[in-house]
Amino acid sequence: MSRAEVRKAVIPAAGLGTRFLPATKASPKEMLPLVDKPLIQYAVEEAVASGIEDIIVITGRGKRAIEDHFDRSVELEENLKGNGKAQLLSQIRHISNLANFCYVRQSEALGLGHAVLCAQHLIGDEPFAVMLGDEIIDAPVPGLAQLIHTYKKRRGAVLGIQEVPHQEVNRYGIISPERVADGLYKVADLVEKPAPADAPSNLAVIGRYVLPPEIFPILRKTKPGKNGEIQLTDALKELAKSSPMFALEIQGNRYDAGDKLGFLIATVEFALKNPSLGADFADYLRNRTESSGEHRRTSRA
Repeated sequence: MSRAEVRKAVIPAAGLGTRFLPATKASPKEMLPLVDKPLIQYAVEEAVASGIEDIIVITGRGKRAIEDHFDRSVELEENLKGNGKAQLLSQIRHISNLANFCYVRQSEALGLGHAVLCAQHLIGDEPFAVMLGDEIIDAPVPGLAQLIHTYKKRRGAVLGIQEVPHQEVNRYGIISPERVADGLYKVADLVEKPAPADAPSNLAVIGRYVLPPEIFPILRKTKPGKNGEIQLTDALKELAKSSPMFALEIQGNRYDAGDKLGFLIATVEFALKNPSLGADFADYLRNRTESSGEHRRTSRA
C-alpha cells in the first residue's frame, strides 16, 4: 500500500465527559444524540465519506454502548422487519456496515497523545487520521477529506485549523504559521492554550489530523505534562522539528459539541437542516421568538 493512502482513523472516546454531567454519569458523551444520531456517528460518517475503511475507537470503562451502536442488533432488525418498517431497518443495517470497527481499551485517561499511542499496533507503518468526535464539521467536502487531499500532495502531517476569536485562543492548540497558499500554512510551532497576549496567531487546531507513523516513537518518548497526561501537541511540536507539518483551514461549518452551549447550537442547526423536522422546527423557533418579543414589550409597558 502506498504511504500516501490514508485508510485508518483513530477516534479517541475514553474521556469521562465531565462537562455534561450528570447526563454522562452512566452514558458515554459520544452517544449523546445530535437530533437523531449520536455524536460519534457523525465523525464515523465523515471518515467513511473521506475514504477511511478502518475505524479504531479508543474506549474506556462504561463505553460499551458505543460498540453496541455500531454492531448488529438481530432482535431489533427482526422486530423492524416484522412490523414492516423497511426504512428504519435500512438505516439500522447501514450503521453496522459503515466500516471495519476495532476497539482498544485505554485503561486510564492519560491524554490524547496516550489515546493515539494505544492504536499503534493496529496502524503499523501507515499514515492515519485522528478525529475528535465532539468536533462536528458540516461541509460539502468532508473536513477529513480536505486534509487527506493535502497530505497526498504535501507528504507531511496535516492539522485541521480554523480561525477563532482572539480572546478564545486559550481554549485551543494554536499554530505559529508560515503561509504557503490560501488557507494552507507550514507549522513552525504549536502552543497549547496560550494566553491571548502570548498567542502566535488565532489559528486553532480543531480536532482533525492526518499523521505519519513517525509520530509513534515520538509519543513514546513524550513526557507527561499537565495533569499527568501525554499531550499530542507536545509530540507534534517535536515532529515539526524533523519533518514538514502543514495546517489547512477546513472549509465548512464547525460546531464544538464538547460543551453544552456548542452542543445546543449544533442541535438547532442540524434540526433546521433535517428534512422531516426542519420546516416545523423553524416555525416553532419563529413563533417562540415572536412570542418572547411580545412578552418583553408587554412587560416593559
